[in-house]
Parts: sequence; C-alpha cells; structure tokens
Amino acid sequence: MSTLNRSRAKSAFSSPIASAAAVVIATLWTIPTFGLLISSIRPEQAINNSGWWTFFTNPEISFENYEKVLFQGTLIQPPMVQYFFNSLAITLPAVVFPITLAVFAAYALAWFDFKGRDFIFFSIFALQVVPLQLTLIPLLQLFAKGLSINGITIIPNLGITGTYIPIWIAHTIFGLPLAIFLLHNFLRQIPRELVEAAKVDGAGWFTMFRALIFPLSIPAIASFAIFQFLWVWNDLLVGLTFGAGSKEVAPMTVRLAEMVGTRGGGWEVLTAGAFVSTVVPLIVFFALQRYFVRGLLAGSVKG
Repeated sequence: MSTLNRSRAKSAFSSPIASAAAVVIATLWTIPTFGLLISSIRPEQAINNSGWWTFFTNPEISFENYEKVLFQGTLIQPPMVQYFFNSLAITLPAVVFPITLAVFAAYALAWFDFKGRDFIFFSIFALQVVPLQLTLIPLLQLFAKGLSINGITIIPNLGITGTYIPIWIAHTIFGLPLAIFLLHNFLRQIPRELVEAAKVDGAGWFTMFRALIFPLSIPAIASFAIFQFLWVWNDLLVGLTFGAGSKEVAPMTVRLAEMVGTRGGGWEVLTAGAFVSTVVPLIVFFALQRYFVRGLLAGSVKG
C-alpha cells in the first residue's frame, strides 16, 4: 500500500465522524453491562419493584447478593465460588495447550520446507468448517468407552470421565485449527532476511525459534489467547457435555444456566453471578488489548 493510500485510510478512520460513531457504539455496548452491575448491588426488593435506572434517583446499595451467590450453597448446590475456580481450572490449561501445540506446528508449516506442507496446512484450515456439535457424540463415546474396531481395542477406556481432562482435550481440539491458521499467517510475515541472518550466525531451528520467532509472535499469540479465553470461559456446551454432570468440574456457565431456571425468580443472585462471570474476561481483554490489535492487523497491509 502506498504512503498516500495509507495516509488517506488513516485520516478516514481518525475523522470526527468516525470518532463520534465509535463513542456511540461503545456507549450502547456498555449500557447493558453497566445496568447489570447496578442491578447486582441493589437489594432484592428494589430489583423486583423497579428498573435499574431508578438507582440514580433512589440509590440503594447492598452487597448481600454477592455474599449469597458466592459463598452460600445448599445441600445440592455448592457455592458459586467453587464454580468460579472450576472455570479457571478449565480455561487456563485450555488456553495454554492449543497455543503450545499451535505455535510449534505453525513454525514448522511456515518455515520448514518438506513435502506435503501446503496440503497439511489447507487440511488444518478446512477443519474450521466442521461444526462443533457434530463431534460431541463421537468424542464423548471415545472418552467414556475408548475405541474398538472389530473387537480390537485401539484406545482403551482411560477412566477420565467426570474430570477436567476430557474438557481440556475437547477445547484443545476445537481451538487448534484457528490457532495454527492465525499463527502461520503471522509467522509468514516475518522477513526472510532475519531468518537467513540467524542461520548465518549459526543458530539452529530451536535456537532461532526461542530467540527470534517466539518473541516476534507474541502479538499473534496474545490475540488467539484472548479469543480462546473468551470462548472457553463463556462456553456451556462443552463443559456440560464432557463434564458428565459432575459439579466438581462444572464451569460457572452451567451454574448460571441452572440459576436462570424456568420461573424467572432469583434475579438478585443471577445478576451478581452474571457480573462475576464477566469480570475475568474484561480483565484479560484490557490487559492484552494492545497485543490484540497488533496481532489482528499484522500482515494486513504491505509497504
């Protein structure tokens, strides 16, 4: 892209109209979350009798909702704080595992010259079109019973049902195609001259990865980490299916779905629980947003 076209694009996106539109969109997007926060700190009676916007004319503040939803359980349901730590125990490994595998796979596909490289990359890219729902039953049967063909056991029953392991494996499988695709495209934008210079200096493939490729790929890794974290943290289907109904491994989304119920009651604890579930993704996004933007835009324009 020429310098003139670049300057025109920059001026178009920095115009007063574009800035005003961004502010309006951000405000409209934030209002529901702000209303959820206000509702979560209002007493039960106030929530049931009036809308959250009346808080500004008649402010009533109570943190009883958070105490009730986080620390008060029943004989059947443990407190929400246990589901919170379950979500952390599911999400962190489910982000680290696919990134670890994808960064090495993308490095090999981007820079190693071997037969069938393009076929492997396009096959991985095509896996993104496979619906998640299509794989739930086969994977569930694999985790629960193993794999046997004509009476020959290929994969035995590993006894991992009701643990975090099948949830980690499922999220890793579902996240790998996108991770490899994004990281491969990013690594291909690294100037070949840098790689050749490292080879001339005597760096091997692993040394070059550790000292050159990995530090340069941090923006792309952070971009996928945000996508994967938000996806896993907000997921209900995979956690519910592969958790085998065990409350010891169920994420927060499972508990929130149970709290919604069918009668529309308990809004005071539901709003508190919903806001607790949004706090961590917001922290992750704002902490990594500068890498997120750089990773998305990397390679999108050429000088």
